[in-house]
Amino acid sequence: MNPRLQEILNRADQVISGNGGPVEPYDGPLHVGVDLGTAYTTMVVLNDDMMPIAGCWRPAQVVRDGLVLDFFGATQIVREFKEKVEARLGRTLVSAATAYPPGVPEKEVRAQGNVLFSAGLECSGLIDEASAASNVLQIPAGAVVDVGGGTTGIAIIENNKVIFTADEATGGTHFNLVIAGALGISFEEAEKRKTDPALQTELFPIVEPVMEKVGAVIAKYIASYHVDVIYMVGGTSRFPRIAEVVENFTGVKTVIPGEPLFVTPIGIAMHNN
Repeated sequence: MNPRLQEILNRADQVISGNGGPVEPYDGPLHVGVDLGTAYTTMVVLNDDMMPIAGCWRPAQVVRDGLVLDFFGATQIVREFKEKVEARLGRTLVSAATAYPPGVPEKEVRAQGNVLFSAGLECSGLIDEASAASNVLQIPAGAVVDVGGGTTGIAIIENNKVIFTADEATGGTHFNLVIAGALGISFEEAEKRKTDPALQTELFPIVEPVMEKVGAVIAKYIASYHVDVIYMVGGTSRFPRIAEVVENFTGVKTVIPGEPLFVTPIGIAMHNN
């Protein structure tokens, strides 16, 4: 992995998880990104060197597949994050960018921005999630695949530019559904088991078909392009062996860079200029 990328992702893991240590004084421009995901809501703040300096994240089900289902709840979470980060930095956050899955209707994209506005932030930019992830990875060519809670978003990159994006409804929610059905447990209990490292090996045979479905989605969209490497990001990419399954299904080398959960939020923040 590029050393600069590794440094960014390591630092994001520290500051967003709350283990960043003392904040060094910084009075330069702030770049803020808010990822209203299906499974998690995340805020990341970067300095002008695009290095993470603060952030928050938590599980939340206020948005599904890019659609804001709980506007009040989403606003409350973003406002809470804003206040926590402002207290940590000793500065006021003025604006932020946010993201959406490709193909979301325009009125729903506006709703994402309205969440920020209601939380006291100007919406400075909107970007699709897969393109946001590509901002961070800075790869000249390949496919960036954001496997989130509800959807899998794909960005095809050639000559350092995103030339195609697509999105399809397969993600962590579908993992939960098959686990719940196989074990006769609730959706909420399935989510807990899915994210428990001690249980993931046992759950792998149950969720492997969903991983293969992710692979099928990717294969469909990259078929018309020359793709040598698939880069997987998003919270669902944290599940062990998903890259192996996708690589076996597509026949294309598949890698997961660093902590995949934070790649897209960082890329969203980079879009706030």
